[in-house]
Amino acid sequence: MSVPFSKIAFITGASSGIGKATAHIFAKNGYNLIITGRRKEKLEEVKTKLVKKYGVDIIALCFDIRDHAAVKKAYKSLKADWKKIDILVNNAGLAKGFSPIHEGNTDDWETMIDTNIKGLLYITRLVSPDMVTRKKGHIINICSTAGHEVYPNGNVYSATKYAVDALTKSMRLDLYKHGLRVSQISPGHVEETEFALVRFDGDEKRAKIYEDFVPLKSKDVAETIFFVATRPKHVNIQDVLIMSTQQAGSNFIDRSGRE
Repeated sequence: MSVPFSKIAFITGASSGIGKATAHIFAKNGYNLIITGRRKEKLEEVKTKLVKKYGVDIIALCFDIRDHAAVKKAYKSLKADWKKIDILVNNAGLAKGFSPIHEGNTDDWETMIDTNIKGLLYITRLVSPDMVTRKKGHIINICSTAGHEVYPNGNVYSATKYAVDALTKSMRLDLYKHGLRVSQISPGHVEETEFALVRFDGDEKRAKIYEDFVPLKSKDVAETIFFVATRPKHVNIQDVLIMSTQQAGSNFIDRSGRE
């Protein structure tokens, strides 16, 4: 698919999972990229591979999206031409912990709130003004099925994703009059990511939650993001809820096997 009218995509959380897959498909289709993440080695690995394979220009910015000062410093390091961002994919996000509210770890709560809500806001606040000035741009927020329906022990994670849903709708009302598009992708369970491993603090046994059904793959979500981003200028796909065939909702999964 040819690039219709934009050339620079800014993707947060691009060192693994959905962000990495999204960087791949945009690079494959000729977009220059700004990719961000906390792990410099993994980020540089993604950059090197995509530059070599597709010949695009890529800037890798290593910082913790929860650190407002670090976010501003990274953005300000970009030259003027690189700030003409056409597509912002607010992908960075995580779940920490899986406990009922009365047993929850408040440090985990802070991490989710700071990453999933405040980090998204920090980046958007920096990138969107130039989009408004140019009357051109598309912001795509990565939400979750957890932002549409809750599930046991998902309390604070769901709250942060409900916030992403509300922010997406509010951002659209603020920005449509300036010619900007705002979209949201809400995936269900996705493998080929570090989501479960992070949620369970590196416990590989507990993180094996996909062995009895086939979830989405990170590539499936990335392809959806790219499709939404490459519609004609007059088309804004506002919200996509995407799950695997064996998942009908946050609380309804057919765990009869992977065949």
